[in-house]
Amino acid sequence: MITRMDRTIGRILDLLRELGLGDDTIVIFSSDNGPTHDGVGGSDSIFFNSAGVLRGFKGSLFEGGVRVPMIVYWPRRTRPGRTSDHISGFQDVMPTLCEIAGAKTPKDIDGISFLPTLTGKGEQKTHDFLYWEFPGYGGQQAVRMGEWKAIRQNMHKGNTTLQLFNLAKDVGETTDVAAANPAIVERMLAIMREQHTPSQLFPFKAINGK
Repeated sequence: MITRMDRTIGRILDLLRELGLGDDTIVIFSSDNGPTHDGVGGSDSIFFNSAGVLRGFKGSLFEGGVRVPMIVYWPRRTRPGRTSDHISGFQDVMPTLCEIAGAKTPKDIDGISFLPTLTGKGEQKTHDFLYWEFPGYGGQQAVRMGEWKAIRQNMHKGNTTLQLFNLAKDVGETTDVAAANPAIVERMLAIMREQHTPSQLFPFKAINGK
């Protein structure tokens, strides 16, 4: 699959150059989740250490499940070889493309354009926090707020315990520091309560109680 993906992306880039659009087109490559689990599709994420030091795989709200690469190819607009530790989510892609195209960004979205990060020009606004909830895989919630990451798992089984990690010191999420940081825990729980919106399409009985 990797070979085919590499070949096909190469064909797209070649065609853009052939059509004379290479310098005017932004190409963004990313992944929808971390490496898969249980040998799905013939994979072996454990053998290949696909998640590196990160904890968890696809379906998990630990960093190994939600932290993904994003590669941008935009000749004459971005500096080749530059990396960034800017924290963003897929909700930020639409406002970024809207700003690039000069289109009006919808007001009813949570995204923030990361164009300043791409170009190195202007002030980059940041999220106060990122929030995830996932009724699948046992029911999960997570919040990323600066260097802090909170997560709740197996919520369908009645588990409401919140684990807290300091990603600046522990990117592998190996040490739960919730007991030592009660104020951060309370803030994270408040965000989880505020951000959840009940949905008939994606019911989350562990939170809604129905």
